[in-house]
Amino acid sequence: MAATLSDFDAVTIDGRPAPLSAHAGQVVLVVNTASRCGFTPQFAGLEELWQRYRERGLVILGFPSNEFGGQDPGSNDEIASFCQLNYGVSFPMMAKVKVNGGDAHPLWQWLTAEARGVLGTQAVKWNFTKFLVGRDGRVLKRYAPTDSPASLAADIEKALSA
Repeated sequence: MAATLSDFDAVTIDGRPAPLSAHAGQVVLVVNTASRCGFTPQFAGLEELWQRYRERGLVILGFPSNEFGGQDPGSNDEIASFCQLNYGVSFPMMAKVKVNGGDAHPLWQWLTAEARGVLGTQAVKWNFTKFLVGRDGRVLKRYAPTDSPASLAADIEKALSA
């Protein structure tokens, strides 16, 4: 079983390989996103965190998923365009993935095993579930979709200072 974020690979939203080892030594916030969700305005808050902390070593990785209410049915190109046009997203967006079940992306299988949700649940319950990964590549904390990006600032500051 993988031990750190660096053990995984992803694909960027425009189809390029994205070895997550490229983020070794950085603090990473991994988020499952959707373009047609009540939480979609969180893209703006995520972009604010990215702009505020990226020079200090924060990376935000958005992973679109269409698992919850079919709220991200578009192609990767459509999703990328939506995020950029509506929210000015400049943080790295990955290709659409599954975040639950046997077909879940291996990164998401690892994240959900490392940091369980409310009452010990492993499955991601909805869009905009967030995982904070420390500079050592280990999961520090899991956040609910209802946790606003701004509410993560203190934990991000702590992780960046570690």
